[in-house]
Amino acid sequence: MGLESITLKHADTGNYFGGGCHIHSGGPYDHKKGGHIILFNLKLVVEFPPGSDVIIPSASVTHGNTPIQPSEIHVAFTQFCSGGLFRWVEYGFQTLKNCMLKNPKLMERLDGMAGQRWKDAFARFSKVGELHTDRVKVFGL
Repeated sequence: MGLESITLKHADTGNYFGGGCHIHSGGPYDHKKGGHIILFNLKLVVEFPPGSDVIIPSASVTHGNTPIQPSEIHVAFTQFCSGGLFRWVEYGFQTLKNCMLKNPKLMERLDGMAGQRWKDAFARFSKVGELHTDRVKVFGL
C-alpha cells in the first residue's frame, strides 16, 4: 500500500453531534481506484479526488475511506469542533461535575431536552428537496 491517511469505520463521538467536520483530501493518487469516502449510515461510497473538500456530521454519521494503490500518496486534513465546548457553555461555563453540584435545576432541564437537541440539530441540515432553495439562499446562485 502507498503512503496514506486511511480510517476504518467509525464515528467521532467526541465531536459536536450537530456540527460539520471538514475533511480536505490531498496527495497524488488515482481517485477512481481508491481514497473514496464511505458514509456507512447513508450507504454511500463517494469518489474523493485530491484537492476535494467535504463537510460531514462526523459524530453522527459512521464513516471511513478506502485504501489507495501502492506507490500513491493520500493525506487528509480534518477540522472539527469538540462537543465538550458546547457542553461547557450549556453547563454555565463549568464542568458537568460542578454543574450537577451547584445547579441541579439546570441539569434537570438539560437532561429533559436531550432528545429535542438531537431533533433541533438535524433539522438544521438541508433535505434533498431543499438543497437548491437553500443553496440560493446562502450563495445567491
